[in-house]
Amino acid sequence: MKTVISLDSFKGSLGSVEAGEAVREGILRVFPDADVSVFPLADGGEGTVDALTVGMGGELREVTVSDPLGRKIPAEYGIVNSGNTAVIEMSAAAGLTLLKEDERDPMHTTTYGVGEIIKDAINTGCRDFIIGIGGSATNDCGIGMLQALGFGFPGDDGREVPYGAKGAGLVTEIRTDAVIKELRDCRFRIACDVNNPLFGENGASLIYGPQKGADESMTKQMDSWLRQFSDIAKKYFPDADPDHPGAGAAGGMGFAFRTFLGGSLERGIDIVMKETGLEEHISEADIIVTGEGRIDRQTAMGKAPIGVAGIAKKYGKSVIAFAGSIGEGAEECNARGIDAFFPIVRQPGSLEQAMDPDNARRNLADTAEQVFRMLGCQ
Repeated sequence: MKTVISLDSFKGSLGSVEAGEAVREGILRVFPDADVSVFPLADGGEGTVDALTVGMGGELREVTVSDPLGRKIPAEYGIVNSGNTAVIEMSAAAGLTLLKEDERDPMHTTTYGVGEIIKDAINTGCRDFIIGIGGSATNDCGIGMLQALGFGFPGDDGREVPYGAKGAGLVTEIRTDAVIKELRDCRFRIACDVNNPLFGENGASLIYGPQKGADESMTKQMDSWLRQFSDIAKKYFPDADPDHPGAGAAGGMGFAFRTFLGGSLERGIDIVMKETGLEEHISEADIIVTGEGRIDRQTAMGKAPIGVAGIAKKYGKSVIAFAGSIGEGAEECNARGIDAFFPIVRQPGSLEQAMDPDNARRNLADTAEQVFRMLGCQ
């Protein structure tokens, strides 16, 4: 029996590969001679750097960058393809998890550190980029990132606008004379799994602003600033399209990458599966195992396990999924390619106990063992 395992991370507990290895252990208890392979999985959010770097045999690099409030922090990114490709999560420098709850303020948080990571990767020789833009703490339309790369955004007084969404509302022109020259040779693939436009009722500010610390009046103000900024950008970049699906991702980072850096916005799971060669391995397997920390209706709406299941069904393969917990609407996943899903928690306990890495690893292995014992009875 040939089994391919590709689970998303159990966030806060186990990484993608760790979770996969636990399932592999459980399967081999039942079928010691089985051909069981583990492949990392991510959808462009947390875990993408680890998944692609491990899956593509690359290495991690640490660099000191600015966090959303300009403080210096260490951030990791991956280098793959013999040093030509950088794999970056914008959340490593501009993520919401880098801030305490009372520090969240998209009026002032910046993406400058993301630009610093890109610049470091360029200096090491990378020219191709895969960048996940999930989990941002920002709403600056990528202006901070672009400033780090040499773009200029002066206001009425001729000085650079300040960090944050507030800066977007002060831009009066765009300067490109100091942009680092290597950018013209760079290609950007952006893992973007939302379709929001830049502004409007479904735009970056109104939909995602509140989770970043904005109140109702702030979201309306930021929305008008992004609209104003996009009008200015269009004067310099005629192809600028604030309505392009994903332009509003990560507080306008989708718009920034596409407009200023020629980036393509793609589904994160598609990028990861293509770069790791997962589809080819799925096509040759007998059974596929996937999963994530929680399976519910959101999973069915297109998260990473559904991406795996969709490929598996293309080749007529059976799909089993494991999850730390099962939520409302999980049964919709059955119609999206997951034949059966199983929660791994085996006895009552606290969330902290369930998420303890040792407990989660043991529960995954034990549950996988029992499921495959059942399959062995057929």
